Amino acid sequence: MMKRTTLRTLAALTLTGLCAGGTWAQAKLDKVTIAGWGGPISEITNILVEPDKGFFRAKGIDLVYMPGNGGGDAIRNLLSGQGDVAFTDPGSLYAALDKGEKLRVIYDIYPQNIFNVVALKSSGITKPADLKGKKIGVYSLSSGTLTNLQLLLNQAGLSDKDVTIVVTGLLNFAPLMQGQVDATAATDTGLLVARAKGVGDVNVMEVRNSLNVSSDIFVVREDTYQQKKDVLKRFLAAYRDSMLWMIAQPQEAAALAVKRAINGQNEAVNLEVIKLRNASSVSPLTQKQGLGAIDVQMLQKGAEAWKKIGLIQRELKMAEVVSPDLLPGK
Repeated sequence: MMKRTTLRTLAALTLTGLCAGGTWAQAKLDKVTIAGWGGPISEITNILVEPDKGFFRAKGIDLVYMPGNGGGDAIRNLLSGQGDVAFTDPGSLYAALDKGEKLRVIYDIYPQNIFNVVALKSSGITKPADLKGKKIGVYSLSSGTLTNLQLLLNQAGLSDKDVTIVVTGLLNFAPLMQGQVDATAATDTGLLVARAKGVGDVNVMEVRNSLNVSSDIFVVREDTYQQKKDVLKRFLAAYRDSMLWMIAQPQEAAALAVKRAINGQNEAVNLEVIKLRNASSVSPLTQKQGLGAIDVQMLQKGAEAWKKIGLIQRELKMAEVVSPDLLPGK
């Protein structure tokens, strides 16, 4: 399990400082810090390979990745000013908006919902209703694993009060395999890695079957949106370029992840993780409008679902929060 303190020691990871030879062109670059939900792992290889590929440098951006411990952590690091752009989940965004924070959604990173709840077949848990009275692992109390679990439970007429929530950390399949929890809330890539490590036969309950709300989005503070539009436009153009590369060259990405990702030792697993993340980056809307296109109506449905569950109190109007004007081509 990666300790929170370990993640914080990685917080100083400046991708620009890792480039070959330690030097880049001397042209002035605008520093942009991504406040992440997790560590430098293989599913964000397109960000981690900046020292090798220079997608952001090419757009005049000095990229820094700041690890976190869940989407809520990413939002907190954004609000504190430590990050410029939060790589976070809609649930964490809704929670911040519910408290009156002034934020903007500027890019839909993964328009497909990647969250699930997994149980060993031997447990007899096959559907959300079977989770009543069970112990369920989550990555952290500020992660999308928890909020998406709550969404899934609600669809079965349950709430988190009907189960026991256990914080298991990023490597949350180990407690499942060891019998410490009856099921675990995870992501598609987490399940992939667990299968590679021998988790065995499992039943998978996918949240997308209940509500296919986006998994992750880029969020900025209102002041950043108003004052740094040019920088943000270049940042988003560079991010889109990096994703287009990873989609077109997954094998190269998998090889680079071996040296750039903290969990990237197995190139074959890297490739499968990258393929999953590539697939979650596209949707019918992005096929029409390009990567990053934001489905306002789906985000609105998510906000309404979160309110129904009781996770937020205010009625949110996502059309007032979503700002697609910074997307490449706009």
